[in-house]
Parts: sequence; structure tokens; C-alpha cells
Amino acid sequence: MITRLISTETANKLIDALKLIHGDLMFHQSGGCCDGSAPMCYPKGEFYLGNADVEIGVVNGVHFYMSATQFEYWEHTHITLDAIPGTGGQFSVERPTGLRFIIRSRLYTDEEWDYLKVHPVKRCG
Repeated sequence: MITRLISTETANKLIDALKLIHGDLMFHQSGGCCDGSAPMCYPKGEFYLGNADVEIGVVNGVHFYMSATQFEYWEHTHITLDAIPGTGGQFSVERPTGLRFIIRSRLYTDEEWDYLKVHPVKRCG
């Protein structure tokens, strides 16, 4: 199955630990404001989504969103959510864990892109 988003085992372990503390979660890819361009993890519903956001996928049961305008730059890119040692974004719930979420990316193959062109992302709001 061709997806826009996957997660590593390290990211999944961190997500599982955060779910025990915060319950259901959500991700929103920061667009470069306070914490640069980082995946931000919130308790589900604490970040308000609107018509300007799209859902790019689900990892480990957690929905991942970004702004539609930012997605225009990323639409040709497959994203892998990972976690590495460091301090997370100031608003992201992983901040006190000693780990931070990051994204790794690669361009789609021609076969993947042909599939994704006819399977658009879901707009929010």
C-alpha cells in the first residue's frame, strides 16, 4: 500500500508512552513559527484544525496534519516520523521525555506519485 506517512519503531514507542500519559493524540506539522518546522504532538483536540489544514496520514493510531499551503511544498515527499534524543518543541507533549519527534523525507517514486495523484489528501474543517 502506498502511503504519504510512516513512523519508525522509536517514534511508535514514544507515541505509546505519551498515550499512557495524555490519552489520544494528534500531530500537526509546524510551519516554522515558534519551534521551526517540527512535528508537534498534542492531546487530541488541543490544536484546532480548520479548512486550511489537511490530513496526510495516520501513524500508530494518531492522525497527522499540516496546513494545506505547506502541503503544496511537501506533496511530492514521503514522510517518516521518527524520534531522536533532544528537546521537543515547546508546545509538543514529548518535550520532557528527553526525545523529540522529527520527520525524515524522500521524494516519491514515479509509481508512487502516479497513485497519489488520484488519491488526494483529506481536507479538514
